[in-house]
Amino acid sequence: MVDRRDSGGEGVVAPPPQPPRPQRQRTGSQSAAEVIAKPQHEADANGEEPPSPKTSADGINDAHRSSIDSALAKQVEQVTASELGIPTLLNRLKQSIASAKEFAAFLRRRSTLEDEHAQGLKKLCRANQDMTRRPEHRQGSFAKSYDEMIFIHDRMAENGAQFAASLQQMHEDLAELAATAERGRKSWKAAGMAAEQKVVDLEQAMRKSKAKYDSLADEYDRARTGESRQSGKMLGAFKAHRSAAQQEEDLLKKVQAADQVYQSHVTTLVTEKSHLLTVARPEAVKALQDIITETDAATTMLMQKFAASNEKLLLGDGLIVSPQTGLPGSTSTQARSLRDAVAAIDNKRDLDEYLAAHFSKIQPKAEIKYERNPILNPPQQQHQQATAFKATPLNMHPPQSTGQTPSTQGTFSPPGPGALSRSSTGNLQQSNQSPAPQNPPAERPKEFPNPHGRSMSHGNPLGQNAPWQGNGSTAEPKGPPKLSELSFQDSQQLPSQRPASPPRAPQEAPNSGARAAPAAPPAYGASGQGANTKPIFGIPLNRLYERDGLAVPMVVYQCIQAVDLYGLGVEGIYRQSGSLNHINKLKGMFDADSSNPALDFRNPESFYHDVNSVTGLLKQFFRDLPDPILTMEHHDAFIAAAKKEDDVIRRDSLHAIINALPDPNYATLRALTLHLYRVMENSHVNRMNSHNLAVIFGPTLMGSDPSTAITDAGWQIKVIDTILQNTYQIFDED
Repeated sequence: MVDRRDSGGEGVVAPPPQPPRPQRQRTGSQSAAEVIAKPQHEADANGEEPPSPKTSADGINDAHRSSIDSALAKQVEQVTASELGIPTLLNRLKQSIASAKEFAAFLRRRSTLEDEHAQGLKKLCRANQDMTRRPEHRQGSFAKSYDEMIFIHDRMAENGAQFAASLQQMHEDLAELAATAERGRKSWKAAGMAAEQKVVDLEQAMRKSKAKYDSLADEYDRARTGESRQSGKMLGAFKAHRSAAQQEEDLLKKVQAADQVYQSHVTTLVTEKSHLLTVARPEAVKALQDIITETDAATTMLMQKFAASNEKLLLGDGLIVSPQTGLPGSTSTQARSLRDAVAAIDNKRDLDEYLAAHFSKIQPKAEIKYERNPILNPPQQQHQQATAFKATPLNMHPPQSTGQTPSTQGTFSPPGPGALSRSSTGNLQQSNQSPAPQNPPAERPKEFPNPHGRSMSHGNPLGQNAPWQGNGSTAEPKGPPKLSELSFQDSQQLPSQRPASPPRAPQEAPNSGARAAPAAPPAYGASGQGANTKPIFGIPLNRLYERDGLAVPMVVYQCIQAVDLYGLGVEGIYRQSGSLNHINKLKGMFDADSSNPALDFRNPESFYHDVNSVTGLLKQFFRDLPDPILTMEHHDAFIAAAKKEDDVIRRDSLHAIINALPDPNYATLRALTLHLYRVMENSHVNRMNSHNLAVIFGPTLMGSDPSTAITDAGWQIKVIDTILQNTYQIFDED
């Protein structure tokens, strides 16, 4: 008996039973082992090798196998030719269909698991890559090796996704095959069993007619011999008395009629049974055998394909983790293995390079010496020092303010983030609104080079100069890296950076310290930039693009930046309402001058430390657009695409319509969608998944017609939900 003791764990899949090892049989007076053990020199003496019986892989002699096969074939032929043939084949086909369905279900579940694993790994790689590229993480060789590691995992995820797709296709093929076999089984069961049942019914009718025929014949025989009268039976007791001859004649007629009925039943049975044995049964048996063969062959083939796909998956992952070098077709630029990538990290060099990058910020060493206060000098010496100071004002007088450095054309940039910006420590730098220096114009240096100032026309894309540190070097702003997906125009095209006054002629530019200096830049709003001349809210996106040269409006960029920095972990972000007073103040400031440095949302003080007011401002901007971002022109097309039941067809339809949007609409929608996807990635914290965001942004981004607002509301949510779920299929990540 087989010992079936529990191994100690529930749910453990037991290994399949191994087939018994075949025993080598002895034939005649010499066994196969003796033939193998025969001395080699005996074979060499005859010049040929000793004959050995051909043996198959399972150890069975071919001759013995042929005898077994012939006997088995005879038994199969007898079973299929009998009345057991069709029912037996139907049961066997039922087993094949059940096995195919079970394997198809296994493929579907395995495909789901592999796809979930691949998608989760992709999302993990994307999130990790975004986080490690921020300035607060290590750079250098560690960052490069980490990127290679993430890239390797991303390729493994892609390999797993392809494996899941192939399993899904195999599941669909096998399910379709099982359904076809099921239909064929039902059809041939009805046809074959009907013929069998007809013969059975005819046999029963024939037996009944034969029994009746035999009974009448016996009664006729008794009437003819007079046994019925002697037995005391009263035939026809309630009828008129008949003579024995008449009774005998009536019984004879009944016997003859029963004989004809019995003969006709036998003839019909013989005909139908002959048709069953020669036509109906062989035809049904052959059809059922073909269906069984096709089903079993397809199931086996798909199992072989599944095994090959598993090998391909594991081999592909292995080659991704550790590529083979030196093989035919391999190139010198082949990616490094995971082990080599990690081994390439040089911690010492990374630290040295990081420290060396701050070399330019080292302050020059000043010589410490004693300087006597001029008040203690004799009067004659004080007069000589004053005369020397007037002779060389340029060498002695420092620049008054780094925020008032003239541009290369001799003009001053208007008040902007460089004039009133927050340094990395949060202290305000000197602005253009500061009072003019108290020194007279004649003593103000004009040609003193300012090594720290930067013209607004050469600033960053947001029109903001980097904040200055006290030692005169630029400090990196503490905030998010520049959003690469927001394709802003060059900083020289920003209207907020145009000069507040017409440029001076070259001959009017100051060339020496003796001439009068140009007038100081006007205070904020004095030149008209503070006035409501460039509103943002309620202006179409194409007009904003033509006027400002920004693919994404500044208010959208600032709001996205603020939420990315301070709102991704806020529960109910975009659902919570901000302060209406704060929203109106921020709206007025953007309508007045979107380049106002006070609107730098990297500093939470700019939006009153209320990120919900920022989300309210962003939603207000989209609601105030005369034409929604998805445009009324394409509204019906979006609704029609949302009604597609197939997910892929619905996604591709929406993708085609989005590609047809105007450039400003497309750029703004892309920036917003990528941002909302980042919000979705933190849904475990902020509770805002794609559906919740779609409920909020559906009517906002698509607009609404009062006549169809109620009927279209659900489809608008479907549109935005589909776009968010397929963000990286519709928009490029770069």
